[in-house]
Amino acid sequence: MAASAAAPPLCTWLVSACMTVSYEKDHTPKRLSQWTKRKKFVSKCIGGGGGGDADFVSNLLTNGSGIQSSCLAFEKCKEYNHSEGLFRLLGSQTAWTRKQRSINRPAAISGETVVVRPADGVTTEKKQLTKQRRVVVTGVGVVTPIGDEVDVFYNNLLEGISGISEIEAFDCAQFPTKIAGEIKSFSPDGWVAPKISKRADKFTLYLLTAGKKALADAGITEEVLGRLDKRRCGVIVGSALGGMRTFQDGLEALRVSYKKINPFGIPFATTNIGSALLAMDLGWMGPNYSISSACATSNFCMLNAAHHIITGESDVMLCGGSDAAILPIGLGGFVACGALSKRNSEPTKASRPWDINRDGFVIGDGAGVLLLEDLEHAKRRGAKIYAEFLGGSYTCDAYHFTDPHPDGSGLALCIERALAQSRVAKEDVNYVNAYGSSTPRGDLKEFRALIHCFGKNPELRVNSTKSMTGHLLGASGAVEAVATVKAIQTGWVHPNINLENPDEGMDTNVLVGIKKEPLDIKVTGLSSTILQADPSPEVPIGLVSLT
Repeated sequence: MAASAAAPPLCTWLVSACMTVSYEKDHTPKRLSQWTKRKKFVSKCIGGGGGGDADFVSNLLTNGSGIQSSCLAFEKCKEYNHSEGLFRLLGSQTAWTRKQRSINRPAAISGETVVVRPADGVTTEKKQLTKQRRVVVTGVGVVTPIGDEVDVFYNNLLEGISGISEIEAFDCAQFPTKIAGEIKSFSPDGWVAPKISKRADKFTLYLLTAGKKALADAGITEEVLGRLDKRRCGVIVGSALGGMRTFQDGLEALRVSYKKINPFGIPFATTNIGSALLAMDLGWMGPNYSISSACATSNFCMLNAAHHIITGESDVMLCGGSDAAILPIGLGGFVACGALSKRNSEPTKASRPWDINRDGFVIGDGAGVLLLEDLEHAKRRGAKIYAEFLGGSYTCDAYHFTDPHPDGSGLALCIERALAQSRVAKEDVNYVNAYGSSTPRGDLKEFRALIHCFGKNPELRVNSTKSMTGHLLGASGAVEAVATVKAIQTGWVHPNINLENPDEGMDTNVLVGIKKEPLDIKVTGLSSTILQADPSPEVPIGLVSLT
């Protein structure tokens, strides 16, 4: 279009002309002279000299109706209530000179405004204020080193059963770390189509299985699925590392010849393949993508999924995370970072958040998926309601690749913003399922930030699911969200196993001990997510997510 080639001066001049100038109502010679100068200047700037772009601008300046495409929408203004429509603001290529700015300064005159015709199909009427939609959790599913059924998973947590063991998937004799949170027995049968099971990466199979289990837990049967408006159902399940096995296999094939590379290699290595396959299987046509944000991946996915429901774009969203990085490349990469525990002789004691003898985290595989749903939609179909999502926030330490900021300012800011959005007082938080990955520096800094935010509550209790599952990377947030929901439901918080000698500065009155404890949870947080007990009988729990 001609508009796309217009020169920079047109941008500001056009807006000011449309808002302040009425050519037809003012024909004085002086004003006409200024108008003519401006026309000549704009025509010269676009290099037309006549025809093409120049004709477009000339027509635009004389009748004010030439713009149809748009980037920004302007609402009606009280002072200029005849000005309606959509404008394309054209990008600036070069800086204006002082003379150009002077020439293009809007004239200080009065009069009616030029009316710009709205783009086809776009309404300029104001939206009516509506009550914000409420988002609830109606289904959960997990695949973890300590169980792939939610009840089994949480019972094992309460009993302090560790899923850390020696790696069996490959020979790791050359590595200084030989332990992980490996999933020993897993079968996608009954949940994933056989063709996909043979081709897909493990992280995809974990994701699909956990997603299907979340649907089953939510009571989404074939009959219910058929009644859903699939245009308003979506999937956002992410991964920190994606299909590492698939990518590794591709590299090995490439050493022979590019012709040996599996045609599914690239698609099945991407982080969004799980969300895509799940949507294809269900026929869900709503928002569908993945987010990869390291260990915060699941939390970002949950926040975005809730946003799509709050804005009215969707009614139902599957969200969470999945990772399967227990591979030579995954293990070797983390060893190179110096991040992993080397307590190979005692695998079940290797992950020990806040203990003075911790020496690094333990990598683990797994997936966690939650079904989020509009409250009214859930009530209409008679769904059971686990939790309510109340708000969330995103922040960045802007400090280091892996270490949190020494003063914990990033985490504290995130918590404060999310609590403010959810209107929850931090003094009311009495349980936190923390990130607690068992790293020497990270645990200490996180604990200080938590005490800074929540320490005024004498009932505060803190634990870490990673002491038993290991660090599930992109899946950790969703898996721990499921654990926190179960803590509220059962009234029991799981232990911090291996917390035998708390590090200096650790408050044992805050940290849960090596045995499970009963707790009347009011408001709870998990690593980056907060759950609130709600007195409403129809919604027993509230959920706030932070990242």
